[in-house]
Amino acid sequence: GSEGKNLSPGVISRLKASWEQEYAAWCKREMGSKYYVYFWVDGIYLQARMEESKECVLVIIGVDERGQKDLIAMEAGYRESKESWLTLLRDLKSRGLHQSPKLAVGDGALGFWGALDEIYPDTRHQRCWFHKMGNVLDKLPKSLLSK
Repeated sequence: GSEGKNLSPGVISRLKASWEQEYAAWCKREMGSKYYVYFWVDGIYLQARMEESKECVLVIIGVDERGQKDLIAMEAGYRESKESWLTLLRDLKSRGLHQSPKLAVGDGALGFWGALDEIYPDTRHQRCWFHKMGNVLDKLPKSLLSK
C-alpha cells in the first residue's frame, strides 16, 4: 500500500526477519489446553511473483466450545497430499492437541480425509457446501447457468 512505498530494503529485511521469528514461535506453541469441536480445513493455492507453479498453503481453523474461531495451523504443503496433511496433523497432536474434534469440514480433496482418519479417527467428515456447489456449477453447461 501507500504506507509501504518509502520503506528501505533494510527496514523490509528487518521486518521480514521479525515476522519469521514470530511465525516460527507460533508454529511451536503449546496447544494442550485447547479443545476444538470443529475443524474447517482447506488448501489455498497462491501464485507469487512470476513463478509458474502455485504454492499450496494448508489451513486449519478450529472452533472451540464457546464458538471462538482460532487459526490453528497455516503451513506450506505439497498439493493437499495425504502426507502433507499427516505432517501437519501429527505436529498439532505432538503439541498437545490430543482430543479429536467432533467434526471436520473441508472440500473434496482426499488427502486431508485420509490423514484425518489416521490421526483423529473419531472425527466425523462433512463436505463443505461452498466447494460442493462450486464443483456442481463447474459441471453445468454455460447455457443453464443464467437460468
